[in-house]
Amino acid sequence: MMQSHHSYFICGNFMTSGEDKRTQAIEPRLAVDIGGLRLCNPVMTASGTFGYGEEYAPFVDLNRLGAVIVKGLSLEPRAGNPPPRLAETPCGMLNAIGLQNIGVRAFVEQKLPFLKDFTTAVIANIFGETLDEYEKVAEILTAAGGVAALEVNISCPNVKKGGIAFGADPEMAAEVTGRVKQSTNLPVIMKLSPNVTDISAIAESVEAAGADAVSLINTLTGMSVDVERRKPHLYNMTGGLSGPAVKPVALRMVWQVASRVQIPVIGLGGIMTANDALEFLIVGAKAVQVGTANFVDPRATMKILDGMTHYLRKHKLSDISELIGTLGRL
Repeated sequence: MMQSHHSYFICGNFMTSGEDKRTQAIEPRLAVDIGGLRLCNPVMTASGTFGYGEEYAPFVDLNRLGAVIVKGLSLEPRAGNPPPRLAETPCGMLNAIGLQNIGVRAFVEQKLPFLKDFTTAVIANIFGETLDEYEKVAEILTAAGGVAALEVNISCPNVKKGGIAFGADPEMAAEVTGRVKQSTNLPVIMKLSPNVTDISAIAESVEAAGADAVSLINTLTGMSVDVERRKPHLYNMTGGLSGPAVKPVALRMVWQVASRVQIPVIGLGGIMTANDALEFLIVGAKAVQVGTANFVDPRATMKILDGMTHYLRKHKLSDISELIGTLGRL
């Protein structure tokens, strides 16, 4: 049975023994609606930084998250790039994992059953090297049940168009969006690449093609060199830059896109603290994803969620919607 397009996920009740229903009633409301997917709060995990969810279960109460976004899934398993695949950089990290994953069918059989035991929304990140691959992965996940939405990575090379990334061209980005939309009744979130001249144009093209939401930004392309060996730190030469170093770029792009599209925008890129997350909400994001911070502190998402709640209480805001898109309005 396929998930309803309008799924609602209820976070666990976390009253302490000294709290009562009256205290709970005055707690700020954190629920958000992302393209028909109603989440109990706006804190998600970023794909590729949280495994398949199970890896972080000993450290994080998954039921408290707005959504778990699993690492990218392809039609067939991928071994990824040879090591070294990670390199620390000032204020961030480079990765060239190469989208290693067990493949969509193994995910449905081996990983999804564990996630179905939680009330948290499960969002599957998908990718392909051809339009047909995107379509088939979407169909398999939709039929599996237990998946609340699809996040579509369009930073991948289109092998039939000389390797140009799907997300680098508005027409190709729109074509992927349309094909995935035809293959599912789940909300479709298009994950946008920052490695383009005008990310707003890409956002507008996927919106016109039927996307229910957009998430941005994916990693920035970068590299790092070992000066003693005069070789790159990554086997793959270049990799994706993430972490605090990219936050100002991500924040600017989210602000630009939120002012140009009507669909919800999910912000990510260098979110390490509650204040970082709040910045994204203030410039117009309806939700956020926490990525690199998970490697530094496995409980980062919980601390960000607690900090967000504290901020709303401090500023006497009863609903998170009172904060979203309020840049310059105070």
